Amino acid sequence: MITTSPNKTYTAAQNRYQNMQYQRCGKSGVLLSRLSLGLWQNFGSSDCYENARSLLHTAFDSGINHFDLANNYGPTYGAAESTFGRIMQQDLLPHRDELFVSSKAGYDMWAGPFGDGGSRKYLVSSCEQSLTRTSLDYFDVFYHHRMDPETPLEETMQALDYLVRSGKALYAGISNYSAEQTQLAVNIMRDLGTPLLIHQPRYNLFDRWIENGLTDVLNKEGLGSVVFSPLAQGLLTNKYLNGIPADSRAANSDIVHLNESHISADKLAKVQALNTIAQNRNQSLAQMAIAWTLHNPAVTSCLIGASKTAQIKDCVAALENLAFSDDEISQINNIVVES
Repeated sequence: MITTSPNKTYTAAQNRYQNMQYQRCGKSGVLLSRLSLGLWQNFGSSDCYENARSLLHTAFDSGINHFDLANNYGPTYGAAESTFGRIMQQDLLPHRDELFVSSKAGYDMWAGPFGDGGSRKYLVSSCEQSLTRTSLDYFDVFYHHRMDPETPLEETMQALDYLVRSGKALYAGISNYSAEQTQLAVNIMRDLGTPLLIHQPRYNLFDRWIENGLTDVLNKEGLGSVVFSPLAQGLLTNKYLNGIPADSRAANSDIVHLNESHISADKLAKVQALNTIAQNRNQSLAQMAIAWTLHNPAVTSCLIGASKTAQIKDCVAALENLAFSDDEISQINNIVVES
């Protein structure tokens, strides 16, 4: 493991809020940066600590105020939270009140029947463990990571309500819930007196499932959303414009979220056609893909991941052009949806 450099100090950029855009999260008082940094990858126990530290510095210096974690982010499970906790103590503690930090529980985390799912036992225990790893007194939002069909939704929502009322989280959220499940969760939490703040769904040019009812619920009920996978695990970048590189995620059979079986010749042709539109907008394909997700009025913030600081800066540059003409939207839909 790489140790912390004791003589390397961090001073936040004084102009960090100058170029970032912020949007109100639903009907709440929370203003989130249009881009949020996810720690799903590159913050694990086998990753370079100093690189992880640089990624967080670059994000914060760029005005990003939302950092997103989950209990099982790693590898190993919990490692991303532990890495964040070290950086928090070393660099970011003076800026705690400027940060909006989230974590989640819902997927497999530890052995036995209480290390997975949506029970009150699992959620409360997991939140307490995550607070310890991150060296935080509270999370700004704590999510249930996925719907658990084997646990009554009332129990799961009661657990989130308890976490807020006990001061372990300021707000409650859900992730990967369908439109119908979201509406039920909203109703339960409203009755409990702790309204849901936010939903975290997958959303990108190739995966528009939230448009089939979920965005209607979010808009009607006043929930914000932080969408993940805006670049479709790298597919909506210039990496795949000339095929599948040998060192890419898609070529790695250990990566189940994106592999060669998901990338057909037709899909690559669509990526190339989308890149032409991006070039005409003077954007990279990744920048246009991010701008497109933010074009949806139901989207509060777009969750990005990065392995290099340059990738964060490139994503932030997407905010320079978020407008789309009707013709551009029509072209994009013809490529992605109708072709």
